[in-house]
Amino acid sequence: MDFLQDLLLFLHFIGLAALFGGLFVQVSTHPRVVNNAMWHGILTQLVTGVLLLGVLEAGDDEVNHAKFGVKLVVALVIGALIWVNRKKPSIPDGLFFGLMGLTAANIAVAVFWH
Repeated sequence: MDFLQDLLLFLHFIGLAALFGGLFVQVSTHPRVVNNAMWHGILTQLVTGVLLLGVLEAGDDEVNHAKFGVKLVVALVIGALIWVNRKKPSIPDGLFFGLMGLTAANIAVAVFWH
């Protein structure tokens, strides 16, 4: 079970890298768009996050459901915003920086909420 948990966490980090990297490469470009890295990154994060919760539930450790709930809601909001704007020729700066902020907030919840 430890290997599966580590594998899912690794894949979760890959999703994070794709999402944040897809955003970060556009900081100084115009027009900004929703790219495939962002879309596939958030999908990877959502799938691996839910699977990781399932693996943790099956183990002996206590799971912080509030933390997972907050992370899931933020990820779903990010996913919805990316989905709705994925085919638009550009996205407004407010949406772009909102996606950056939500992604950073999700990372902060993961790191600082114990």
